[in-house]
Amino acid sequence: MPKALIISDSHGLTEELQEVKDRHSQEVDAFIHCGDSELATDASELEGFHYAKGNCDFEEDMENEQIVDVKGVRFLVAHGHLLQVKQSLMPIYYRAEEAGADVACFGHSHTIGAEKVGDKLIMNPGSSRLPRDRSEPTYAIIEWEDSSKEITVTYYHMDGNKLEDLEVQFDLSSRN
Repeated sequence: MPKALIISDSHGLTEELQEVKDRHSQEVDAFIHCGDSELATDASELEGFHYAKGNCDFEEDMENEQIVDVKGVRFLVAHGHLLQVKQSLMPIYYRAEEAGADVACFGHSHTIGAEKVGDKLIMNPGSSRLPRDRSEPTYAIIEWEDSSKEITVTYYHMDGNKLEDLEVQFDLSSRN
């Protein structure tokens, strides 16, 4: 099954970010960071990540969003501050629609969330350093069958332990 690891809001973490990368390097097909790493573009910890510039990132060569195709699923990667994600998911949904994305992932709010809007999955992996809705610092892994639009989102504590109570599944093949 294809998988993508999604992390956000690591705010200066280096060793922990590298540990997450090393822990899952043999099992995921893509690494996605939704911004606010506060690291340089060429930091070794960000090597291999598709990265969206956050409001606390000041590297000129970082892009505000990325469109990433991973084994049949298209991701819109944004931090979310430019899409008002703290007020509504509709701007990021519309941007995902424009980009032809199946999944829109974002950070900024430091809160875990995964919701189907229309035929899109809109999700936030939470914050890997400063969570606001839970005490655990988190990241997520999304996995899907090659031939279907059934997607599973699994959240993990930064120490690698799966947060079983947060696992959710979505069928993106229909709008309902």
